[in-house]
Amino acid sequence: MKDALPSVTKSPSSNGHSQDGRPALLDIELGRSRLEGLLHKIKIRQARIGVVGLGYVGLLLVRLFAAKGFSVIGFDIDQGKIEKLGRGHSYVRSVPSDTIAHYVKEKRLLATSDFRKLTLVDAVIICVPTPLTPEGKPDVSFIRATALSIAEHLKPGQLVVLESTSYPGTTREIMKPELEKRGLVCGRDFFLAFSPEREDPGNKKFTTEMIPKIVGGVDELSLRAAVCLYGEAVAQVVQVSSCETAEAAKLLENIYRCVNIALVNELKMCFDRMGIDVWEVIEAAATKPFGFQAFYPGPGLGGHCIPIDPFYLSWKAREFQFSTRFIDLAGELNVQMPYYVLGKLEEVLNGKGKKLEGARLLLLGLAYKKDIDDPRESPAFKLLELLEVKGAKVAYNDPYIPSFPAMRHYRHLKVRPVELTEKELAGRDAVIIVTNHSLFDYEWILKHSQLVVDTHNACGPYRQRWQEKLIRA
Repeated sequence: MKDALPSVTKSPSSNGHSQDGRPALLDIELGRSRLEGLLHKIKIRQARIGVVGLGYVGLLLVRLFAAKGFSVIGFDIDQGKIEKLGRGHSYVRSVPSDTIAHYVKEKRLLATSDFRKLTLVDAVIICVPTPLTPEGKPDVSFIRATALSIAEHLKPGQLVVLESTSYPGTTREIMKPELEKRGLVCGRDFFLAFSPEREDPGNKKFTTEMIPKIVGGVDELSLRAAVCLYGEAVAQVVQVSSCETAEAAKLLENIYRCVNIALVNELKMCFDRMGIDVWEVIEAAATKPFGFQAFYPGPGLGGHCIPIDPFYLSWKAREFQFSTRFIDLAGELNVQMPYYVLGKLEEVLNGKGKKLEGARLLLLGLAYKKDIDDPRESPAFKLLELLEVKGAKVAYNDPYIPSFPAMRHYRHLKVRPVELTEKELAGRDAVIIVTNHSLFDYEWILKHSQLVVDTHNACGPYRQRWQEKLIRA
């Protein structure tokens, strides 16, 4: 049975709504009719899914919906990605190439840079970057550009879902007006929702299907459409009252981690001065079975979420004359960590009668976390930049990133990869562990290196034996 319709006492205006701003009766009926058609197509797997942005998040969604029997069209402006997928090759380690090849062969996956093909899909999921500007402000240009591209090809009955992390209000204040520019009305002609991505690269315990999916709609019909879509693909859908709530929930998740990581980073620097081992302190505190969750220090924050997302809320909060002091302080602390590592390295080298200028250094790991091939916002790049400015001669090794990636803010770096050999280790004034990949043999590295600067306590089990050449930073 359909929900009771709200009463409409005023005549519809030219934009399809009543004069008091509520949807007109005919608009509600038309919206419900289109919703029922979309829900039916989703449930019988005849709905075609479009994914805009084929990066780490987008490609996982492509695999998810294709695995559930949906036909998927992936859109990206990077022609290199399109060509690789067309040949059945994956560029994301967690999505095997044979899986992509299978879906391409079965015609369940088409990758294209032709956005005119948006007319062929029933649901569009947006997974584009949301970086910060050089001034530290939210850069929603990719979201706006994508909304404009979709608006040009939007057709009645389609669902549009934004997954890119942004500040509360982005879906309603940016997406909705852009999508409505050509005359279609949200809730009547198309549906719009926000559902934050919650991927954890490298985490084999929680797959995309297993992670609960938060969904918030611009209106009730949009919520129902998005809940139905994700309900066919994931184990649990969490409905919230609005897209703004869903946007805020994603920010809370990442701010929680940002603030706690900043806390242990500050404690690491504090305890270092006191001669206290912060890793031992954390291990001891973690034995408490309640009221404590262990977070670990490092050389700085990485990934697309934690270093960036908190500042989206800080920026939006200023619109409401509110200062987010915890968030801003946490950001400042985490940004300082590469400088701290640099300082420790310089101090140790000076103690051995060496300088950073001209020092031959080897950096282990470019990825922002262990055992993944994702370099986005990795603190390794800032550390490389600082070392280059100081005149050090730096090379790197990362088994998951064999060639130096093209990075938006670090195109000027001239760093080459080297093979990890006994000779290479011995010929370096210092080896810096930035990413604690499991593939690294840390005792072997300690054995053949002159000096190892460990930012993750990766060499902890071998500390007693090799303490004369191991520095933790």
